[in-house]
Formats: sequence, C-alpha cells, structure tokens
Amino acid sequence: MNFQYGPLVTLFLLNLIPTLMAADESALNEDKPFAEAHLVMQISDANPVHYQAALDIANNLTKHYGGPDFVDIEIIGFGAGVPMMFAENNSNASRISSLMANGVRFYVCGNTLDTLERKTGKLPATLPGVIRVQTGVAFLIDEIKRGYLHLHP
Repeated sequence: MNFQYGPLVTLFLLNLIPTLMAADESALNEDKPFAEAHLVMQISDANPVHYQAALDIANNLTKHYGGPDFVDIEIIGFGAGVPMMFAENNSNASRISSLMANGVRFYVCGNTLDTLERKTGKLPATLPGVIRVQTGVAFLIDEIKRGYLHLHP
C-alpha cells in the first residue's frame, strides 16, 4: 500500500490555523478562555442615561453570547463617570452587583477619587468588587492596545 501523507498533513495544518488564531485572541483573559468578544466600556461623563446604556449593553451582550463565559466585559469609570461606582446613594448598585456576579469587571480611576478627596476632604467609597486603577484613561488605552474593543455608550 503506497499512501501519501503530505496532503493529509497539509489539510490538517490548514484546519488548525484558525483554531490557533482563535486561541490567541482568547488569551486576553485567562479567566475567560472561551470568550468570543472582549470589550472595554468607557464611562466618563455624569449622564445617568450613559450609565444605564453601559449596564444594558453588558447585560445584553452576556445574553447574546450565551452566558458570561463567552464574552469578556470591562467597564472603566473616570472623570465625571466615577459616581457610577459610588457605594452611597447608587440606584445602580444591584445591577452592578448582578453583572459582577456574571463576570463583568468594573474599574474606577484612582486619580479621580484622589481629586474628589482633596476637594471634599473625604474619599468616596466605591461599591464592593470595583477595582481601583491609578489612571483610568491609561487603563483604557492599555486594554485597547491588548486587543479589547472600545465602546463609549
């Protein structure tokens, strides 16, 4: 029996390339290896409509992709958008908590918090689970460079 392996090996490798490329894209977040999309949303103004839009988008995308394992979502608040992350008098607290339980990560700008503390004499408390980064804009830029899609609702 004289069988040629060359065409089979070539076919195997051609079929493997898209899988390897997809695996490379998923490497953006080791906790979400099956994520089909990686998104970072910017909240940088004090418009409650934008707060609601970001939360709606995160919820809708989680459903669209079939659950939290298949989409990677980050929301960064900086500048006038930081109050979205405050612990006190936050009408969005339960929605944010629910999204966190479904894998959405929330970040807040430390520079903005420090500025608010200097102006008011009190560091605003943020919701449990919100991650403080030193510079919100730099965090956003770094995530975009890593391959996250940017959205500003």
